[in-house]
Amino acid sequence: MTIDIRQVSHPEAVRSFDTAALRRHFLLQDMFRPGEVSLTYSHIERFVIGGAVPMAKPLVLPAPKPLGTASFLARRELGIFNIGGAGSVRVGDSVYQLDKRDALYAGMGAGEVSFESRDPANPARFYLLSTPAHASYDTVLIKLASAKTMTLGEQASGNRRSIAQMIHPDVCKTCQLVMGMTTLDEGNLWNTMPTHVHDRRSEVYLYFDLDADARVIHLMGEPDETRHLIVANEEAILSPNWSIHSGVGTRAYTFIWGMGGDNIDYTDMDKVPMDALR
Repeated sequence: MTIDIRQVSHPEAVRSFDTAALRRHFLLQDMFRPGEVSLTYSHIERFVIGGAVPMAKPLVLPAPKPLGTASFLARRELGIFNIGGAGSVRVGDSVYQLDKRDALYAGMGAGEVSFESRDPANPARFYLLSTPAHASYDTVLIKLASAKTMTLGEQASGNRRSIAQMIHPDVCKTCQLVMGMTTLDEGNLWNTMPTHVHDRRSEVYLYFDLDADARVIHLMGEPDETRHLIVANEEAILSPNWSIHSGVGTRAYTFIWGMGGDNIDYTDMDKVPMDALR
């Protein structure tokens, strides 16, 4: 297991960051290493973000030192999305089968978590996002077909997309974690434009199912001091509460979004008018 620590960056400091500094503070790379669990502990909302790629042997999710607990779920809840081959997740004494694009919510105190691939030649690739928790809720398997799905945007503006709300109040109970998946229709490139911020919570984006030569230009920063990051397949972005989070790709793509903060209201956001962007 490897773990990286990311500190909080003040927006006034970020205005002076060059490309290397932006990537060092906000871009998460190399999360899906065969036969390993790779984690990042962010002081933004105390997120833990990571990947697990079990091969011939199962992988156990450890409790790294920054958590200060004997087990990972002792004081946390966890969202798990499979973006690879079929696999299974054991939580306590129960085993859950996850195909590609299925999700699992594991509540505080649910027990030890481990990961296994059905076929090591086509391993599962489990994306992990965790937030602190104050109560225990049931562990729930969320198949993509059972998600709350809506379609937004228009072909004319290049942002027609399907949003699958999976770890969401209408699907399962959580303390503060809300997660889902957005898939752009073929020929559409933009997500979340016009953009927004939400001062009461922060967000993480994982971009995936991109070809090797495809990229997403992720827009971030204060609305009047925007910055951008060039993002490749299976890379994630930390988005603090003061930052916009939007992007345009060289072709259609999918991303998993996850939020933590003061509430679990998906629509709680402060929209940014187009003429306010700089």
